[in-house]
Amino acid sequence: MEQILNSEASVIENQKPIIEFRGVSKTYPTGTHALEDVNIKINNGEFVFVVGSSGAGKSTFMKLIMREEKANTGEINVNGFNLMTIKHKEIPLLRRTMGIVFQDFRLIPTMNVFDNVAFAMHVVGASGRNIRREVSKALSKVGLGNKARSMPMQLSGGEQQRVGLARALVNSPDLIIADEPTGNVDPNMSYDIVNMLTEINKLGTTVLMVTHDHNLVRDFQHRVIMLDGGKIVADNAGGGLQ
Repeated sequence: MEQILNSEASVIENQKPIIEFRGVSKTYPTGTHALEDVNIKINNGEFVFVVGSSGAGKSTFMKLIMREEKANTGEINVNGFNLMTIKHKEIPLLRRTMGIVFQDFRLIPTMNVFDNVAFAMHVVGASGRNIRREVSKALSKVGLGNKARSMPMQLSGGEQQRVGLARALVNSPDLIIADEPTGNVDPNMSYDIVNMLTEINKLGTTVLMVTHDHNLVRDFQHRVIMLDGGKIVADNAGGGLQ
């Protein structure tokens, strides 16, 4: 009985929202209304696609989660942090719970693959021993174990994005934010990237991915949140596009 109760408690724990927006609106000083009265919950362990046309509010949605921007009204909680009351000095602590994958890779061209990934661990003060172990593991996960000493310019676009993914993974984040991670790679590599993110998600990491590629969204049956005009106009928890 005790094992059953513990198991049920674990399921409940995993269903707690890692991201929650309540009545969130964001207007920029220019007068642009980026988000309006957004209410959403994303639970621990979910994989969520965020879609919408240019100007729909996707970038603002992600910037609010990373606390690059602050909402005008409402409440935002991410991984236990209240982003409306968070202190400036606590923002780096929030971001350490995240791994971020960018469309334009953002690798340091003067550093080799190993050092690009290791940089994320140096920032959080990891020991040299941990860095060597965890960077090697992360590169193996993305299929680049033999590219550790290569320079970014020696890699294809797809390989550079794999380095970016390894960098996002290396600190074992609770949440991965992938902002158009397939935007600068070929279609086959796009599927490889989402497959890797899906495998990472299966191990318990929450994945939030912005994409314009509706083929990917259709082929991977994950939850889809659609933004339009700063509002959530669809939330298909069953996965796929309608």
